[in-house]
Amino acid sequence: MLPQDPYMLLSFINMKLRDAYPSLAALCDDLDADEEAVRAALSAIGYTYSPEQNRFI
Repeated sequence: MLPQDPYMLLSFINMKLRDAYPSLAALCDDLDADEEAVRAALSAIGYTYSPEQNRFI
């Protein structure tokens, strides 16, 4: 289960991307998360996914 608080979600997702996953798609597939919902939640607090950096910035 992913954190519901957007700032906790940001920290969790970026940590997982840094430590365990080569892409957001791989993370979402493995954790059975909706990629668009993750992107929307983090976009709402001003973050977008950078595939080059493999993190939300």
